[in-house]
Amino acid sequence: MDLDATFGTEAPVIGMIHLPALPGAPTAPDDGTAAIDAAVERAVSDARKLEAGGVDGLMIENFGDAPFYPDDVPKHTVAATTRAATEVASAVALPIGVNVLRNDAEAAVSVAVAVGARFVRVNVHTGARVTDQGIVEGRAHRTVRLRERLGVDVGIFADTDVKHSAPLTPTGYSAESFADTTERGLADAVIASGSGTGHAVDDGALEAVVAERERHGLDTPVFVGSGVRADTVGDLLAVADGVIVGTALKEEAETTAPVDPDRVAELVERADEVR
Repeated sequence: MDLDATFGTEAPVIGMIHLPALPGAPTAPDDGTAAIDAAVERAVSDARKLEAGGVDGLMIENFGDAPFYPDDVPKHTVAATTRAATEVASAVALPIGVNVLRNDAEAAVSVAVAVGARFVRVNVHTGARVTDQGIVEGRAHRTVRLRERLGVDVGIFADTDVKHSAPLTPTGYSAESFADTTERGLADAVIASGSGTGHAVDDGALEAVVAERERHGLDTPVFVGSGVRADTVGDLLAVADGVIVGTALKEEAETTAPVDPDRVAELVERADEVR
């Protein structure tokens, strides 16, 4: 994937837009119209703050919909996510990505096509993981075929050793999983994360992912997908090709809080020092 062509930089900072609970989610307002209006208002506000702070792209996900469906969200969730993403796309000029939790990659690609998004995040693209939703299996064969059938250039950002999950085998991350995700799963970028939302990635684990890429002779970009902070973004970009940041950009570093423009500007400034 050509990061410069998509994001205007070879080391992009992607800011997260965590949607509040959408209609039908347990913690959403009883009034479905109120729920979607609140989600859209927050999404657009956060998007504008992130753009003003200098991020290079946005990732929208239905973070407030816990407990998540494993791999097939209801149609009303797809519709609400599309509505929010449409409003964001109209409000800012940044490239947008979509993640439909927990692992509905077909929905994410469908939303991306509808709103003109440039990429999607897929938590489990190949292989299988034990999660709080049970065993979640990758469906790369469906996701990639849907993208090709729709004839769109939507990048697939696939997690490796994804957060909030564990491997099915005690060996954990395998040396071949990077190649399986990119060469066999046809992912366009790989994401390395910590154990949970806001948790830093282990330095050794990140270096291992990059080393496996080099060992297989691949040029697939590696992103850090959790725990990025202003004081660590420089060191991370010295190893990885890009970062996805959510919690550290929020007021009081609280994941569900609104975006804090000062935190965005500080992190982007630190990133600019090394790129």
